[in-house]
Amino acid sequence: MNNNAFLRPVAEPQLVEAAFSEDQRQRLFNVMRDKGPWKTILSQEFSSPEEVIATTSGSLPEGFVPTWDMFLSPVFRATLGRGHASLYPEIEDCFLNFKFLELVRGYWNAKYATPNLMLCNIQGPSGSGGTPHVDGADFRGITIQNSPSWLVGLMTKSGLFREWQIKKAQVLTWYYKGQIGGGFTYWPDGPQGQPKQLYAPMWGRAAVVENEVMYHGANSCGPEHMRRPEGLAIDSVIAADPSSSDWQIKTDGKVIQQLPADEVRFLVHWGADIFMDLDEMSLVLDHSDDLSHERVFDIFLSELRARGVPFKMPTDPLHDGEFIQLLTAHFDPGLPTIMPPEYGLAAE
Repeated sequence: MNNNAFLRPVAEPQLVEAAFSEDQRQRLFNVMRDKGPWKTILSQEFSSPEEVIATTSGSLPEGFVPTWDMFLSPVFRATLGRGHASLYPEIEDCFLNFKFLELVRGYWNAKYATPNLMLCNIQGPSGSGGTPHVDGADFRGITIQNSPSWLVGLMTKSGLFREWQIKKAQVLTWYYKGQIGGGFTYWPDGPQGQPKQLYAPMWGRAAVVENEVMYHGANSCGPEHMRRPEGLAIDSVIAADPSSSDWQIKTDGKVIQQLPADEVRFLVHWGADIFMDLDEMSLVLDHSDDLSHERVFDIFLSELRARGVPFKMPTDPLHDGEFIQLLTAHFDPGLPTIMPPEYGLAAE
């Protein structure tokens, strides 16, 4: 199967200026400063390095043992809304956002949309925001709420489960005043296609996207000498400095890096479920054709048999590192082939 055929968004990203009002931005920032500390994205999304590989960077040579240190970057996440509800009443209008709903319905030319998630990635100076990736999709019966990130990501990238994939769109809004890097790179024509970029500074600029099927990622940002703070660990956290406008990265309660506000890159990620018509909405909400984990693995294993690939089914396929690497080796297309230097990660 040609990976370019299905790892493409329904339309090119559409730019939006001043996505949130200044009042909304201030309230969003107040929540992020007052409700921390916030954990690394890695610690929130993955339970092993093998799962990171399956979701982001593709396969590794046989026998190679991955470690957390291979993927560590000072990128943290605040969850602001999930399950179609705002987690903080003071920003409920940011989540139940009529302006954004109109944008994503227009992006898909769909009749219906409902907000389902709002996050904020808080990124200190770093070589990049991680390897290029597609975001976790939702499938009928299989979502990030009941399944590990690696499985959801591999279901997307394999192309075997498209008929169950729920349509989505996001409004990504950036706030970054730094003078070094901080842009956004995306591959709208598939992982073998030519990348495109948005460049910082981006204070309130947004893009309407379909990131579940479009490789993308944050460019490197900030002064090079600040990009890998000593002591950074999987369980590090970021929090506002209570005595200034700065931010602090801590490990085991100890401050390992003090970050000026202008060197912190914020990405507010708002997402919605999309339904082209009432029939599609009913199919999703009635759960009349949902996947189960058993059915998902049956489909993967059937494809392995068709390709003549030997395998041994583990007792815990959701968390077995060797099995995860096997599926990754055969169903992940790997990193994009053209990597711009601003991204801060050489092509592999």
